[in-house]
Amino acid sequence: MYGAFSDDGPWRVEPTRCTWRRDVDALRATSQAQVPEWLRARAIPPLRRFGHAAWDVGGAVTAWWLLDKRRGASALRAGLSRRLRRAFERLGSSYIKLAQIVSSGKGIFPDELVEEFKLCRDRVPAEPFSHVREVLEAEFGRPLGQIFSRIDETPLASASIAQVHAATLHPDLAARLGGGREVVVKVQRPRIAELVRQDVAAMAWIAPYLVGRIPVAALANPPALVELFAETVSEELDFRLEAQNMLDVAHVLRDAGQSIIVVPRPHPELVARRALVMERLDGFHADDIDGMRAAGIDTAAVLRSLMIAFLEGAMIYGVFHGDLHGGNLVVMRDGRVGLFDYGMTGRMAEPQRLAFLRMMMTGAANDVRGQLAAFRDLGALDPDADLDELMRILKVDQPVRDPTKMSSEELVREIQTVLRALLKNGARLPKHLMLYVKNMLFIDGSIGRYAPDEDVFGEIAKIYGYFAQKHGARILADVGFDPSRQALDLRGVRAGMGLEADVTSLSPAELQQRRETMRKKLEEAGPMLRGKRS
Repeated sequence: MYGAFSDDGPWRVEPTRCTWRRDVDALRATSQAQVPEWLRARAIPPLRRFGHAAWDVGGAVTAWWLLDKRRGASALRAGLSRRLRRAFERLGSSYIKLAQIVSSGKGIFPDELVEEFKLCRDRVPAEPFSHVREVLEAEFGRPLGQIFSRIDETPLASASIAQVHAATLHPDLAARLGGGREVVVKVQRPRIAELVRQDVAAMAWIAPYLVGRIPVAALANPPALVELFAETVSEELDFRLEAQNMLDVAHVLRDAGQSIIVVPRPHPELVARRALVMERLDGFHADDIDGMRAAGIDTAAVLRSLMIAFLEGAMIYGVFHGDLHGGNLVVMRDGRVGLFDYGMTGRMAEPQRLAFLRMMMTGAANDVRGQLAAFRDLGALDPDADLDELMRILKVDQPVRDPTKMSSEELVREIQTVLRALLKNGARLPKHLMLYVKNMLFIDGSIGRYAPDEDVFGEIAKIYGYFAQKHGARILADVGFDPSRQALDLRGVRAGMGLEADVTSLSPAELQQRRETMRKKLEEAGPMLRGKRS
């Protein structure tokens, strides 16, 4: 078998017989080459889209301020979250994609915002079926009845760029490929490509004016963040690239011997720029933890295996699914994970993969300077970044201070000191590192539900042991680090979490409680974070 597909699929995958793969490398290069045009400097932004964004987001914040301001803190956050979600849905794909990223950050962003933005994963208002028919017939060049004997007009899921419909292939078409008929059809929203280009142009216009004005935006480097977003979304607009990503990730998983992830087979013929037909996979929704456990599924093992497969793709192969969230997976009844949506896939050239591998291994060895050097080589810091200064600012040679025991003012000062040092040394978030962080936010936010009784440090040790046993020789050859001989040093992990040296175990509930404490402290110190004097 070519890749990590289901045991008994509707057709065999033979890449050489996939007609849509012709010139796929040239298509990817063309997609990347158009990004500079989207980002070029303009005297004025695309006024209509810029005006819509200002009206919807500004209106949401104004209505919240006028109508919800007197309510309690939690109700305040819930009200603003709900209004922002509705504004983002009205604005469409680019803003919905941002909401999806936030929805993966449980424990990092306010719970009310995460829960509200989860609705942007697969419950975005759907396009009328007449638009779906129009796109499918245009892309495949024939009437819908010649492709499908049935297609559900109500979508299974509806997200930022596309929506997905269940369908049954026409018997003649199915028989030619082996008889399998039950499929899902991913259909791009009409005019979405043009709207995304306009949104990126508007973002690129305003981004330089945000530099240094918003603390969080300053760390992200707004112009670089917009460029990163454009690079990512440009490839999502051509489903032929997504189908190739599916083949590549499936091949990597198969080569690694992974059995936990199941990639849906893309159809050998029915793939086009705006339409993608693939095998249908069913299972428990990612949030149905009780259902999984009632079926005898070890949810802690599911999450651990998912993280191993993701890290293995990044560290060993340089190719990984870059958009893990609950709307993109189902847990099948045999405990395997059906993983969907490969438009956002991480691809690292060999120098980047080696830098990423060094980042992970130096982190496991508590080699902070080595980790900073790896960040620099990944493009997250300037080539001439002062690593010694960063080491001093991070106070590596001093005992860890627990941030939950600091006052609000002390915590803010610590954060601002680190931010200034990072910005001085050109801190940014390259695409592959952003996708890694995004996936880790999802996994981190899932620990408390999937593995509530596990020790966080114990889980890290199990994953390190897997890589030491299976890939130790490869890691030694690649970066000169032998994990089979080097014990895991958790001091750096504890320090990164703000834990003092005598903490030997940590439950997911304790980790969540620490983050909630820090969130409240930062909330209390809001004026300081906004650059005001209290």
